[in-house]
Amino acid sequence: MTDGAWYVVAGAVLLGMAFSAAKIERLPLTTAMFYLAAGLALGPTALGLFHFNPLEQSALLELLTEIGVLISVFAAGVKLAPPVGDRLWWAPFRLAFVSMLVSVALMAAVGVAVLGLPIGAAVLLGAVLAPTDPVLATDVQVKAPGDDDRLRFSLTAEAGLNDGTAFPMVMLGLGLMGLHELGDGFRLWWAIDVVWATLSGFAVGGALGAAAGWIAHRLSASGFSNEFTEDLLGLGVIATAYGISLLVLGYGFLAVFAAGFMLHRIETRLAARASSRRPDRPSPRAMSPVTLVFIEQLERLMEVALILLIGGMFFIDSWQAQYVIAALLLLIVIRPVSVVVGLAGSREPWKRQAAISWFGVKGIGSLYYLMYAIEQGVPADTAVTLISTVLIVVALSIVLHGITVKPLLGVYSRGDRA
Repeated sequence: MTDGAWYVVAGAVLLGMAFSAAKIERLPLTTAMFYLAAGLALGPTALGLFHFNPLEQSALLELLTEIGVLISVFAAGVKLAPPVGDRLWWAPFRLAFVSMLVSVALMAAVGVAVLGLPIGAAVLLGAVLAPTDPVLATDVQVKAPGDDDRLRFSLTAEAGLNDGTAFPMVMLGLGLMGLHELGDGFRLWWAIDVVWATLSGFAVGGALGAAAGWIAHRLSASGFSNEFTEDLLGLGVIATAYGISLLVLGYGFLAVFAAGFMLHRIETRLAARASSRRPDRPSPRAMSPVTLVFIEQLERLMEVALILLIGGMFFIDSWQAQYVIAALLLLIVIRPVSVVVGLAGSREPWKRQAAISWFGVKGIGSLYYLMYAIEQGVPADTAVTLISTVLIVVALSIVLHGITVKPLLGVYSRGDRA
């Protein structure tokens, strides 16, 4: 398509969603389903107006998905209010570490048995598909800071955490394929990719978020903040945390998630302390909730663009049986099994475990990891298999979770109140 045609298509999609958003909210559907349908209609599956080739455009898609995930993990961090020592965090940490490892192992087995992948590529596939997605899972996430619904909290915190905790397994898969140095006896992998990168990511993000929270409080208390300051706050924290983390070989997604969490926590704690000391004065205005609104608007725009591109990657014959079988096994079998194992002995009610098992949404994070791996030199034939599987997983997740999220959350909420 010409540049003019692209603008017309983009404008038509955005206008259509703007005029129909209120009606969609009343339907048992999600906006992501409509974006996907539009992409499929405009792409090679139907009208053939455009085709986005993820193998040829892997660098561009890596950048776009990277930005999308960064925005989303920061927003997830800002919305989580309880301190890390709170019992609410127990389930997310189990899900992000234990369940993630189980998911990688089981999906790697599927990769070997169903897709015929060598062990290194199979581990890479399992790692790519292990994270749940903070971009497409907004319907099941915490709505705003202070929302302490246990189901939403667990899913939000898991998505924020495991977009970083899956990275060591991605590096392991690349190492087994000869594309990354693991060291003798995997020592380098353990020391750098597991321990250092994880801990430094948390440390960098936590320290920067705390510092930004203190500065934001001081600016607000002194009257030197405005709407422009608040809008730029989130973007500045995201970029700085991510950049510093990459410079010290840490995991940037973990850093950005930790930065968002600490920014809001420190800022609100200082505001509460100031209010208790001087109850006769109005409390300083917190910047983080305001910047969250701006960040969430960017998140929605990235969601539109990325899902349209996903739809434009499909051909009619993309839905081959082995890829569909692998995708269904992940969503219907592997995700529930990994959650049950991860939460074993946690005293989480079975109803909540069932809801967590089903709402393990897959999406933009998996695409990022896949494009990152392809840019490291994954052979083209292997990359085609990985791309086909991941795209079908994401599309099925958008559809299956999209048509069930509102009815099932309604049932869950009624049962939770009973």
